[in-house]
Amino acid sequence: MEYFFEILFSGLTRGSVYALIALGYTMVYGIIGLINFAHGEMYMIGAFTALIVSSVLSIYGLPLPSILILAGLAAAIWAGAYGFTVERLAYRPLRGAPRLAPLISAIGMSIFLQNYILLAQTPDFVPFPSLVPEFAFLEPYSAIINSSGLTIMAVSTLVMCALILLIKFTRTGKAMRATAQDRKMALLVGINVDRIISLTFITGSALAAIGGLLIASHIGQINFAIGFIAGIKAFTAAVLGGIGSIPGAVLGSFVLGLTEAFATGYVSSDYEDVFAFSLLVLILIFRPAGLLGNAAAEKV
Repeated sequence: MEYFFEILFSGLTRGSVYALIALGYTMVYGIIGLINFAHGEMYMIGAFTALIVSSVLSIYGLPLPSILILAGLAAAIWAGAYGFTVERLAYRPLRGAPRLAPLISAIGMSIFLQNYILLAQTPDFVPFPSLVPEFAFLEPYSAIINSSGLTIMAVSTLVMCALILLIKFTRTGKAMRATAQDRKMALLVGINVDRIISLTFITGSALAAIGGLLIASHIGQINFAIGFIAGIKAFTAAVLGGIGSIPGAVLGSFVLGLTEAFATGYVSSDYEDVFAFSLLVLILIFRPAGLLGNAAAEKV
């Protein structure tokens, strides 16, 4: 039974990180109807930014919680700036172009950012310090629960709740929902659609950066390619839950994380991705819109 709960805790930790990244995918898709394939690189850039900032702050002997918070803020701001730049360079000039054009542009931006970090840093894995203080838990939970995993789940929950409150109850959130529903009508009622789209990219990139910091601190190493795998997994989670649905992205992330954890724990780590993507295929066969997605009516 202890082994079961250990795997369950690992799956929830994975799902929390996937959710932070998947929210960015689903927000951008909900606003402009396209996938930001450079989104995974925001996760990677956030991790490298946090590494640099935490290394500098540790020189001054700051306590770990302070370093974690300051590194998280720096990573979110810097990745948000990159997200804004990606939107301005890869999407805004092609907003009236055929749908394939901005997708190809985003893929090109993803490759560019990977190689940019490769040249600016190193192709090797770089050690990442643990920024979460370890606490001793009571037996028999000490072998199951760790401070790093709990921090990931707590931060992810708080961020997701804050995002839901932002979208549901603030003026900016209402503008986001209006833009997602009908961009032309939003323009007619005075909403600055360009600003809302840019803000969506910034918010999604900041969330991915926080995920990058947390998982890097949890695992203990990073390199320039971590954004590709994490981005693919988070995109899978968003599609699994229903692309464009924020609750769906969260649900899909936890379903994917738990599926991978139990496949690794009870079958083999070699079949982790097989089980995850097989689950995605099965759900899309029987429910093409995803777990919480709604089938869009097509006008004829």
